[in-house]
Amino acid sequence: MSLSIAASTQNLAPEAVFAVLERVRQRKPKVHAITNSVAQGFTANVLLALGAVPSMTIAPEEVAGFASSADALLINLGTLDDTRRSAIPLAIEAAKTASRPVLIDPVFVDRSPPRCAFAKDLMKTGPSLVRANEVEMAALFAERSDVDALISAGTVFVVTGAEDKIEGLGEDYRLRNGHPLMARVTATGCAGGAVLAAFASVEPDTAFAAACGLSVFNIAGEIAASRSAGPGSLVPELLDALFGLTARDIESRLQTG
Repeated sequence: MSLSIAASTQNLAPEAVFAVLERVRQRKPKVHAITNSVAQGFTANVLLALGAVPSMTIAPEEVAGFASSADALLINLGTLDDTRRSAIPLAIEAAKTASRPVLIDPVFVDRSPPRCAFAKDLMKTGPSLVRANEVEMAALFAERSDVDALISAGTVFVVTGAEDKIEGLGEDYRLRNGHPLMARVTATGCAGGAVLAAFASVEPDTAFAAACGLSVFNIAGEIAASRSAGPGSLVPELLDALFGLTARDIESRLQTG
């Protein structure tokens, strides 16, 4: 997916990023996460460190109630078993009926045709956010026009990589924060999706919310990496960095493309 650089990136001021983080800390939004089994515990702890409140049930008989009473919904396809297949459409319908932001993370759709087909059906629901890497985007969308149609309808795309790209209708961000050590801990990206959902719940400009959330998470990752000896110590350091992140941290580290 090739995007032209727009003015949005230049307008991403550190103080504005911190202001949205403070809004998350003050409002303590509830994020319901239907995520993969590997990521559940870490995702919950990341949300708590951020200041949000996680819930994780995947039971079809109760997921609609959790999704509709949360402030945002995260759908992560990392472990797509029968229970999650049943629960996900119910949760999305409930969240959309309640006008809550829905983020879909189509993990590994490039590796599984059935998963890719399921994710393509989910795209028809018009999610607020889609977070994917370039390979997953290529598997999901054969034509750029398919992406454009969703953007025109209000979906924001977050495409992660060495340079993260965020595109919404009339908005475009390029971000360069993060650290390679983050990729050596399982579920880091999955937890990052939950952070984006939390930010989208307190900021109506979804693309701006995603840019702020991604910046906060990746800056915390940089700080954690500077304090850790390797992947084992990165996890607690990341939680501490998210919990204690300051305006000065963001001002000194924010990198845009």
